[in-house]
Amino acid sequence: MHEPASPASWRIALPHTAAAVPVARALVRTALTDIESSADTDTAELLTAELVANAVEHTVGRDPIELVIELLPTGCQVEVHDSSPLPPGDLTAPDPPGAPDPWQEHGRGLLLIRTLSSSCGHRPTGSGKAVWFTLPTRRGADGH
Repeated sequence: MHEPASPASWRIALPHTAAAVPVARALVRTALTDIESSADTDTAELLTAELVANAVEHTVGRDPIELVIELLPTGCQVEVHDSSPLPPGDLTAPDPPGAPDPWQEHGRGLLLIRTLSSSCGHRPTGSGKAVWFTLPTRRGADGH
């Protein structure tokens, strides 16, 4: 594996529809594969899909959703920007406390993000908010 000389990043506008979810997954996989990132592409795809699906489902309006992928020497960071200033829920602790109901069809996205990422959160932007997660570099069989 080789690391890029400087961190690389992509900004992509996605439609505010469910069709954005598979497109975002493919973009993350391509970004992480094309430069031989050692971040876990399967986990990055899953968590990106959760963030984009939440943005589509919980944001009113037709404004595009923006996907930002940044490759770092220590892994990668993915952000999803939407036009709602409302926070996405608590990304650092369950809300409400306890495990989600196994019979519910919704409510596990933030739990997955909290559990599988090395860090996550949200921040206000000039046009709404950004929700993000980071994944560390995955150690290969050669120890690097």
